[in-house]
Amino acid sequence: MCGITGWIDWQRDLRTEKNQIESMAKTLNRRGPDALETWAVERATFGHARLIVVDPEGGKQPMSREVDHTHYTIVYNGELYNTEDIRKELLSFGHHFIGHSDTEVLLKSFIQWKERCLDKLNGIFAFAIWNHKEQSLFMARDRLGVKPLFYTARNGFLLFGSELKSLLAHRDVEPIIDRSGLADIMGLAPSRTPGHGIFKHINELKPAHFLVFNREGLKLKRYWQLKSDFHYDHEQQTASYIRELLEDIVERQLFADVPVGMFLSGGIDSSALTAIAAKKYKEQGKGPIASYSIDYEENDKYFKASAFQPNADAEWIKKVSAHCSTEHKDCVIQNQRLAELLKESVLVRDTPGMADVDSSLLWFCKKIKQDVTVGLSGECADEIFGGYPWFHKPEVMNIDGFPWMRSINERVNLLTPDWQKRLDLKSYVYDRYKETINETPRFDGDSKEEARRREISYLNMVWFMTNLLDRKDRMSMGASLEVRVPFSDHRLVEYVWNIPWQMKTYGGREKGIMRKALEGLLPNDVLYRKKSPYPKTHHPVYTKAVTDEMLAITKQKDAPLFDFISRDRLKEIVETGGFDTGAPYFGQLMAGPQLLAHFVQMDFWLKHYQIKIEES
Repeated sequence: MCGITGWIDWQRDLRTEKNQIESMAKTLNRRGPDALETWAVERATFGHARLIVVDPEGGKQPMSREVDHTHYTIVYNGELYNTEDIRKELLSFGHHFIGHSDTEVLLKSFIQWKERCLDKLNGIFAFAIWNHKEQSLFMARDRLGVKPLFYTARNGFLLFGSELKSLLAHRDVEPIIDRSGLADIMGLAPSRTPGHGIFKHINELKPAHFLVFNREGLKLKRYWQLKSDFHYDHEQQTASYIRELLEDIVERQLFADVPVGMFLSGGIDSSALTAIAAKKYKEQGKGPIASYSIDYEENDKYFKASAFQPNADAEWIKKVSAHCSTEHKDCVIQNQRLAELLKESVLVRDTPGMADVDSSLLWFCKKIKQDVTVGLSGECADEIFGGYPWFHKPEVMNIDGFPWMRSINERVNLLTPDWQKRLDLKSYVYDRYKETINETPRFDGDSKEEARRREISYLNMVWFMTNLLDRKDRMSMGASLEVRVPFSDHRLVEYVWNIPWQMKTYGGREKGIMRKALEGLLPNDVLYRKKSPYPKTHHPVYTKAVTDEMLAITKQKDAPLFDFISRDRLKEIVETGGFDTGAPYFGQLMAGPQLLAHFVQMDFWLKHYQIKIEES
């Protein structure tokens, strides 16, 4: 896993810009602490920060190869899980390989098939390839958006990078937030509009898209989309195929030349992956696989059950670890440390994030990295199988808006009167929602209710899931840990997309068909445990820390936060400990102290990045 960055320019000789590309690449050193390399020709220069997972020598980047008298150079961040399948096919076309890295296979795939190589890739990736002869750049991102990629193109040049910070390190890019950027931050955060880079002139290459940049300009194209159709398999066939897919996916993703471990929460998603991984290790004659869980200091004392979080995880983690015979470590974070890491998590993410959900994950990944370099995690199952509460409550599912973010009135009221008029948050947020709804792949055979469920599923994949993947990428790479996400395999996503809701909820349970697919793999009480989200702290020490921090900010006369947020309204929220109207600010848990922490992060972000808010 790596960090990539680059610069294409038709007017400057980039062979003289070694210091500039190095400064851009160095911002990504957490993503690649093992090696930092740069490369330049007249019109293109690349930077690459590498975390070595496979083939230390043969996988060095930037990598160049010549075929039929044409040179190609690649920088690549990701992991291909069907490397050997593609290698065999390329060998049949006469290609030869120097090492066994997936980087070389990816480059040769592009040389052989050009943009059509994307159809063959199974994995997570963001890459850029320079064709020396054609003076053309090709960039692409994986189907679900596991690996990030940002760019800015203007005035005859293009910059790209794995993270926003690499672009902001360039002398021609300023940290300016215009009206749409501020609307994203106040109306949609911690998520953001697909393709929006928050900062002015910066875009994100959307998942399942590629980009071509040459002297004729820039071209964007989508190369993959879900297809809605009739589901022909009956329940047992469906469950069996899901199990077969998951076994194959996990086996492929366990491959690495470095130690691998499992994120284990005790929920069905991470428990299933852990059980399959332990089974594969046993079949391969390997020792017990490592597993890791996180909790908060004295959380057993202060835990409060809710509709969103019905029970604590500890006893379930212990049961799954024992069942799978994993080498398990419980990681317990102190609440004061949790508050301290709020600011570091902003530096890792480059935008205000999910408060302690981010800072705890950053700390957790650092702990895991002490033992292993690769981890498998259970994100994406809830989005594709329909596990969240808003899939199951008609009164929420049928809301004409984002079901996990029903706080638009509260968000509007946080703004100063002037910015309330300028931003028109309600219209901005609703327009983003409708754009996604209108893009949903339709099936004529769907009932009205089934059609709505497709819309909610698509909305979740495009918005909620990509936000969680973005968070997982930044916090894990902030600890130099590579995280793989088996449930994001496009084969599984394509198959589950067309399973009718009645079958998805087999047995009257959320994710029922997935549970049926896993029967015999886990104890029944684990298999049929009610969903519980990522844990949060309930400790008064954390509440006091973020409350004191936010109170101090409200007393600062020149705090940039109050250029657009009402000081009086924020003071009121501090005094009442946040607003919890039964519909959290975002997701399932972001209310109370978590909301205060989000604004602590926002204040730090504005100051540290020296952000300018464009008034017009």
